[in-house]
Amino acid sequence: MLRRSFIVMAALLCASTASADVVQGRDYALLPSPQPVATAGKIEVIEFFSYGCPHCARFHPTVTKWAKALPDDAVFVRVPVSFGRRPWGQLVRAYYALEAMGDLEKFDDALFKAIHDEHKPLFNEDSLAAWVAERGGSAAKFREAFNSTAVSQKSLRAEQLTRDYRVSGVPQLAINGKYVPLGDTQEDMLRIANELIARERAAKTQ
Repeated sequence: MLRRSFIVMAALLCASTASADVVQGRDYALLPSPQPVATAGKIEVIEFFSYGCPHCARFHPTVTKWAKALPDDAVFVRVPVSFGRRPWGQLVRAYYALEAMGDLEKFDDALFKAIHDEHKPLFNEDSLAAWVAERGGSAAKFREAFNSTAVSQKSLRAEQLTRDYRVSGVPQLAINGKYVPLGDTQEDMLRIANELIARERAAKTQ
């Protein structure tokens, strides 16, 4: 029992030490108003992104690998953004349509590559549906999901979250409705995100 208590205390001390290294204004920004998280009891990590963003395309393999290694008490949520651009708005709907079809994992990486490596103009329903069909998906099911009420509602919710979180550029992470990790590089941003997650974990035990 004593050994277990020592291990828990040591883990908390390490978490506290790690998060103490991050400095507001230099390493992270504090959201003006804390935002509610969707998953109770979990430390929520949101990635704001767009398939149309070249920086997001480069970040995608790294953040995907990082997200898979998150601890059990953290949950990773992706929110596509449009910033009022119609082409990006079509990609927001494409994300939620593929998710509704159960085909997001199948087409996720490929859509980034098609736009940024193959330079395909996949910015409207017709081109996206044709592309899905070319890759073995159902164009009919994609169109049905793309135009569904559920996808419209999720797209509107994504726009609202973009405003609530004051997102001005992507990719951007948000930790537990409170923090926006900064950093000079994408890898640095993930390091800071880890420390902010540790901070939130330590705060739960206090």
